[in-house]
Amino acid sequence: HQSAEIVAQVVGEAMANVNPQFQQIGEQFTQHYYQIFDTNRQGLISLYSDSSLLTFEGEQFMGAASIVQKIASLPFQTVQHQVVKADCQPNPANGGVLVFVTGNLVVDGGAATPLKFAQVFNLAPNGGSFFCQNDMFRLNIG
Repeated sequence: HQSAEIVAQVVGEAMANVNPQFQQIGEQFTQHYYQIFDTNRQGLISLYSDSSLLTFEGEQFMGAASIVQKIASLPFQTVQHQVVKADCQPNPANGGVLVFVTGNLVVDGGAATPLKFAQVFNLAPNGGSFFCQNDMFRLNIG
């Protein structure tokens, strides 16, 4: 009986930390992120923190500077992200938002042969805004 009360208390506390605008926050962040990525990759630095982590095709990077250095070094001149789906969930542990994106990547004008990609963002609150605490990216090839 006591363990059920503890579980109810933990669930209640967690639900109190759910941001009711999680869907809107996730969608707006995703749109903002890819707009910057597609026009000025260096500008992404403000969306990460020193504790942020990126896993890019299995390779790990930590900290905003290291992450943006990796993104800026990708070997293409132009890129366009086309989001097909962005699924969002609230993160009751910190009031953040988890976003899972699937879409097409048009690289160097190759609209006839877009690459398929999947990306996960774990957004953490930072004052009145959010930053990307965790970022995982994979091309869907094979």
